Amino acid sequence: MGKSIMILNGSPRRKGNTAELIRCFTEGAKEAGHTVTVFDLDRMNIHGCKGCFGGGKDPEHPCVQRDGMEEIYPVYRAAEVVVLASPLYYWNFSGQLRTAFDRLFAVAECDPDYTNPAKQAALLMAAEGYGFEDCVTYYQHLLGHLGWEDRGMVLAGGNMQVGDIAGKRELELARQLGRSV
Repeated sequence: MGKSIMILNGSPRRKGNTAELIRCFTEGAKEAGHTVTVFDLDRMNIHGCKGCFGGGKDPEHPCVQRDGMEEIYPVYRAAEVVVLASPLYYWNFSGQLRTAFDRLFAVAECDPDYTNPAKQAALLMAAEGYGFEDCVTYYQHLLGHLGWEDRGMVLAGGNMQVGDIAGKRELELARQLGRSV
């Protein structure tokens, strides 16, 4: 039986290089019988975390804010795999991805011990250069803190312009990762 996969797309470009990685990953995942839900975070109305510790009182609406995260929370709770997809912006995830991910804390607030739901995770990133080290370190530390299992990463450097990723081996690697999660 296939897994339920949620992709948080932190790229603002609908047809950018990150979108191509997501497309190939999704094709591979569907070929393997998985279901995939993609959230294009830049097109959603998602506000930053207020750090209020006011969430967690209602599992159906874990955060006190009512915005685009209301669409994400039920899919997140059901997902077995969470894919973080982002261009590399200033040696880290995009602000869109960071903002949405911070808001997932409200789900952990539903547990008296602030335990995050157990998930598997993968990372898809495209960048102009090849300086992924800081972001990979952050991703690994994030998964360690959450207790999540890393299923793999595809880091596609050398993509200055939209479409530069076309024909690169990272697209096939994304497809293979989608099949194997």
